[in-house]
Amino acid sequence: MHRLFLRPLLAALLLAGSLVAAAPAWAAVTITFWSHELGNSFPHAFFTLRGTPDAGGAPVDVNYGFTAKAITPKLLMGTVGGRLDISKPFYIAGSDAQFAVVLSDAQYAQVLALIAAWDDKTGDGRYNLNSRNCVHFVKEAARIVGLSGLDQPKLMKKPRSYLKAVAAANPGRVTPVNLRGKAYLASLPPLAATPVMVVSPATVPVESTRTAADLVPAQ
Repeated sequence: MHRLFLRPLLAALLLAGSLVAAAPAWAAVTITFWSHELGNSFPHAFFTLRGTPDAGGAPVDVNYGFTAKAITPKLLMGTVGGRLDISKPFYIAGSDAQFAVVLSDAQYAQVLALIAAWDDKTGDGRYNLNSRNCVHFVKEAARIVGLSGLDQPKLMKKPRSYLKAVAAANPGRVTPVNLRGKAYLASLPPLAATPVMVVSPATVPVESTRTAADLVPAQ
């Protein structure tokens, strides 16, 4: 996917619908937190945003993570260049959806502001393996959501363990999902209209032909 799609639209786009099985009952904005264990592809922690704005407008179906611009030994030495990343469909399908939270309009706007703040084009794109990595990025999103138990120093390089610890610290405030990405995506109801992909905060959205079904790779 073209990097231009990484620019968030700083406006309120929200989520509606319902999920089956372990997925949450969706209303307004729903943010789902994901982990991807090990491997040479990044990020290992990210979140998805999907649905239709409460205030009206086109639905959105996007994901955001944060990663280093280049995977080199310099990562072990300190701060390097970082960037937002939108994961490819096969990567999401092979990841694990840990838990979901329904957001208010104000919270969703704050999440979009967070995305812009970490974007190397519109904000601070510094990446540091020890203090500003993909887990720190999702931690800040969870802080906006109002979750507790976010300070887990020993888990900041362990996406799955970190997200499970956060979920355990917030019973009744998060909806556990605990599904492989392919199963979770298959459980999502269709959106009411074709979702948009955000080009830039300064431009209007453009239509995307991607649907939830497109995110599930063929057998």
